[in-house]
Amino acid sequence: MHGKTRPPVTAGEALARMDRFVALGLIGQQEMAQRLGLNVTDLTCLGHVLGAADAPLSAGDLAELTNLTTGAVTGVINRLERAGYAHRRPDPDDRRRVRVVADPAATVRVVAVYEPFYARLGTLFADYTPDEIAVIADWFERAAQEMRAHHEEVCGDPPGPAAP
Repeated sequence: MHGKTRPPVTAGEALARMDRFVALGLIGQQEMAQRLGLNVTDLTCLGHVLGAADAPLSAGDLAELTNLTTGAVTGVINRLERAGYAHRRPDPDDRRRVRVVADPAATVRVVAVYEPFYARLGTLFADYTPDEIAVIADWFERAAQEMRAHHEEVCGDPPGPAAP
């Protein structure tokens, strides 16, 4: 497979396209959450639970991944359990902790909602060489690290002066 020739793009143009993609993603997450009967925070946590697969997350893991307090995560897990999306499982290594696992039937429902979009992305990736896909994956990973670092800086600083 050969990559397609693409017109040159500046970093600023790429960032503008990323902003549009992120904005669409936020709207899409809200719509997906509504379709599944969840709020966006609960859907985000469920996504982490599903992504953990055979290595279930603790409430503390979810709190760290989402920058929520453990108390807020407890509320999320309670709602996910009531909605039938996840349940708590005792931690085999520490009886004081629990792990959060996705309900298999719920996993099927979530996959059914997301699969059409992921299929579209799969088709899109077919236009790229493995080396180009590696660059895209590297960029997303590194951009996520920068986003986390920026978030920590913003959230760790005291509020600035009030706006006039």
